[in-house]
Amino acid sequence: MSIFIDRSTRVLVQGITGGEGAFWTKHMMDLGTKVVAGVTPGKEGQRVEGVPVYHTVRRAVQEHKADAAMLFVPPRFTKDAVFEALDAGITKIVTIADGIPLHEAVQIRKAAKSCNARVVGGNTSGVISPGLAMMGMFPFWIERVYKPGRIGVMTRSGSLTNEVTAMIVRGGFGVSSLMGVGGDPVPGTRFAEFLPDYQADPDTDAVVIIGELGGTMEEEVAEAMEAGVFKKPLVAFMGGRTAPEGKRMGHAGAIVSGGKGSVADKIAAFERVGALVADRPRMVGELLKQALGIQS
Repeated sequence: MSIFIDRSTRVLVQGITGGEGAFWTKHMMDLGTKVVAGVTPGKEGQRVEGVPVYHTVRRAVQEHKADAAMLFVPPRFTKDAVFEALDAGITKIVTIADGIPLHEAVQIRKAAKSCNARVVGGNTSGVISPGLAMMGMFPFWIERVYKPGRIGVMTRSGSLTNEVTAMIVRGGFGVSSLMGVGGDPVPGTRFAEFLPDYQADPDTDAVVIIGELGGTMEEEVAEAMEAGVFKKPLVAFMGGRTAPEGKRMGHAGAIVSGGKGSVADKIAAFERVGALVADRPRMVGELLKQALGIQS
């Protein structure tokens, strides 16, 4: 089973009539995602890839019983789009926007938690359960890299995700649910908040985390493991090992400050709770075998 989306999830796309919205809607549908409606104010009555478009999320939900929203909306409009989805009762939201104002990202996270909803992103490629459904912008050669399987993946990085997942597959494994939490300082949902879902999922045997310098999400995972929230094997790969302190590297959230967030600290936290840490992406498959007691 998937921890977030599957073939039964009824997805609406906000911003469906834009170039990215239309392009990736087709790709999502080609990969099995059930896209039931689109939303663009002023464009009701149009169709994109056969999907009907509505002025508002509330009307789209009423007509098609959508329960998830995929946002292809510019950063300055993302908060309003998320709030509209939450107000219509949507509890699963993915937004790819890069550069959501920090104070608005905080408001989005607070609002989602108050509605018992989950926002994934921004600054993310999205989420995928290979063979079932995808919400986001994963590349067209995705089926060569993202094979169905029993390894959960959580990531802050888009480019590293492709490389590390390829190594998971090379090791003889596949992916159950991949959650791209995004690279911003305040993601809608943090790594540790997905751990109970992976722990409860009978189709996930282990989890791979693709982390990077900055923030405390990786340390929070180690704390959750120490508290017994997550008991399955965990393998991590950390990007940004050579980044100088105080300098942002790529993502807005990838910065070491105040003596916290260094890769060394994160690796030490993982190793303290028994997680295995790969020095290179190519090591991830072998470490999974080791963690799961599989003979090479």
